[in-house]
Amino acid sequence: MKKRGLVVDVACFLFVLLFVYAAASKMLELDKFETQLGRSPVITRFSSILLWLVPGLEILLALLMFWSKTKLFALYGSFSLMVAFTAYIIVILNFSENIPCSCGGILQDMTWRQHLVFNVIFVLMAVVAVLIYPSNNKNIVAQQ
Repeated sequence: MKKRGLVVDVACFLFVLLFVYAAASKMLELDKFETQLGRSPVITRFSSILLWLVPGLEILLALLMFWSKTKLFALYGSFSLMVAFTAYIIVILNFSENIPCSCGGILQDMTWRQHLVFNVIFVLMAVVAVLIYPSNNKNIVAQQ
């Protein structure tokens, strides 16, 4: 049981690192992030909302990882956000050419295929963390 908790904690830690780093990178280069969102043929129409929504969700999910009462919810949210990012990458890979990544920092240096693999790893990590989440904590979350 302790090993499961450790695996969940490591997954949460990695999500916190990813989301805080990604959000900070986007916010520090907000003009660049806005331009990249505007260039995307898939999300251009929503770029003004996504400009604040994406880093805001990343920070919120990172913060929710710190409390036991919200950790499972944060893992579900992280899974959902990573699935959305992954779906976006699949659309870009299949229907677009040479679209700049709207990610920040070192993540923007990845190719789209590398980014897809990276995202799939985080999606799978979220699935594993939710599935092995200590059952006594799942009951607490379900009762609220």
